[in-house]
Amino acid sequence: MKVFNRKKARQKRHARIRRHVLGTSQRPRLVVFRSLKNIEGQIVDDERGITLLGVSSLSKEVERSGKTRMDLSKIVGKLIAKKALGKGISKITFDRNGYLYHGRIKAFAEGAREGGLQF
Repeated sequence: MKVFNRKKARQKRHARIRRHVLGTSQRPRLVVFRSLKNIEGQIVDDERGITLLGVSSLSKEVERSGKTRMDLSKIVGKLIAKKALGKGISKITFDRNGYLYHGRIKAFAEGAREGGLQF
């Protein structure tokens, strides 16, 4: 009997997405990682193979007390947008990293859009 493996399914979705999503110098890739308690985002230039900036819900700039994980996701999205605009990055491609686009991933993306990033 074959057992459904959630982690392997996400990895397969991620590999399928990465065939099409590529970050360039003009339009870097915003990749999101979600764990059970935290969320983090990185802006990556795949042509040069470097990470331009990254923000996590564990960062010192993020006030955590009394916030739900959904609230933190939106705050982290806004914070990464603010830092990206500070570095002159306004257009990005969004890489959801194989996660379904709902819940905390959606809140992160909406926060980044509210912060001024264009997907």
